[in-house]
Amino acid sequence: MKLCLVTALALTSFTAPLTAEQQSPLSAISNETPESIIDASPFLSLHRGLVSIPSISGNESAVGDFLASFLQSHNFNVVKQPVPGRTSRFNVFAYPASSAPNPSILLTSHIDTVPPFIPYSVHKNDSENSNGDGEIIVTGRGSDDAKGSVAAQVFAALETLESNPSAPLALLFVVDEEVGGAGMRAFSSNTTLNPPPGSPSDLIGEGFKTVIFGEPTELALVSGHKGMLSFHVHVTGKSSHSGYPWLGESALSTILPALTVIDKLGDTPVEQGGLPASDKYGRTTVNIGRVEAGVAANVVPSTADADVAVRLAAGTPEDAMEIILRAVANATDNNPNVEVEFSQGPNGGVGGYAPQDLDVDVDGFDVITVNYGTDVPNLKIYEGADVKRYLYGPGSIFVAHGDHEGITVAQLEEAVRGYKRLIDAALGRL
Repeated sequence: MKLCLVTALALTSFTAPLTAEQQSPLSAISNETPESIIDASPFLSLHRGLVSIPSISGNESAVGDFLASFLQSHNFNVVKQPVPGRTSRFNVFAYPASSAPNPSILLTSHIDTVPPFIPYSVHKNDSENSNGDGEIIVTGRGSDDAKGSVAAQVFAALETLESNPSAPLALLFVVDEEVGGAGMRAFSSNTTLNPPPGSPSDLIGEGFKTVIFGEPTELALVSGHKGMLSFHVHVTGKSSHSGYPWLGESALSTILPALTVIDKLGDTPVEQGGLPASDKYGRTTVNIGRVEAGVAANVVPSTADADVAVRLAAGTPEDAMEIILRAVANATDNNPNVEVEFSQGPNGGVGGYAPQDLDVDVDGFDVITVNYGTDVPNLKIYEGADVKRYLYGPGSIFVAHGDHEGITVAQLEEAVRGYKRLIDAALGRL
């Protein structure tokens, strides 16, 4: 019961206030069932279709086919860009024939989700935590993160093209965002789809001037999000009988002081060897997400391992690496049996990224920062290119990935209007 209460609170507390005009479409059909309201709306029906198709990372092909077919039926040219991996899958890149071959405004989000799959459902929120108007809530895996953004971006593009058929728009819906970003990196490295300045492609022309990323942001524009660095700690010891521990060397006893120091690096002042904070993003946070050691209580453990994720509030991944290595060395007296391995990028470099600052120069939006990661750093912006980057979308990160992931219809409908305002601002700069 407590979980349900928290979920209901999250779904209502983070919904932007609605004007009478925004509420009128729902109040006009308040006597209808939630299912009939979805049926009557092509936009909400698209969202339902997307959420109803399982697309856990690595298995996105079915939802990609569904989305590609929908876009083709609405006069978009569609490119299914293969993405390397264990399974056959692809990004969906689409642009209207009327704006080819020079789309300069890109709307993008991701079609993969975290596990497990949760079926689509819709109901009225009549709980004591609702706003009293019987608001309609859609639940299901990806309804919030990020198929709400996908559906809203599609219909924002369709409505823009209805009044401005030559609007230079393109849509990109990628795979793998939840587990590594292979989809966006594949798009970025394709010089036909993401051409460098001065080398226009036949498909894209001179490249994009505005990129609008879709994630659950509570209908606010995001001024930036923290950076990321992941690493693995491995310690080698020597096993022995627990009755004679001096005959062995406990890997767990060696890793514990290292983890104790690592766990506090975000709270430790920089001058004392800690990770930096910033006024914009607050403190850097450290999460020791997994620890494994030993085989039995009566055996001295010969190995110990830990996986750590760091959300960077300031500095570069390289700066953080130096701080972490120094802290581990000091905590373990430079023990040669302690190894720290940082995640690598696709080309063998550092796999992390620094905090990402984003544009918020369009009026009419609340402005926030977020702590979660996105595909923003995975989209290559060429040096010297003047590209605006926005992060916006319906839904709340506080219910994303949860057992009761959901979103209100009001937020979905408002997101279409929000994306259209961002598109209009981008068009005004051309």
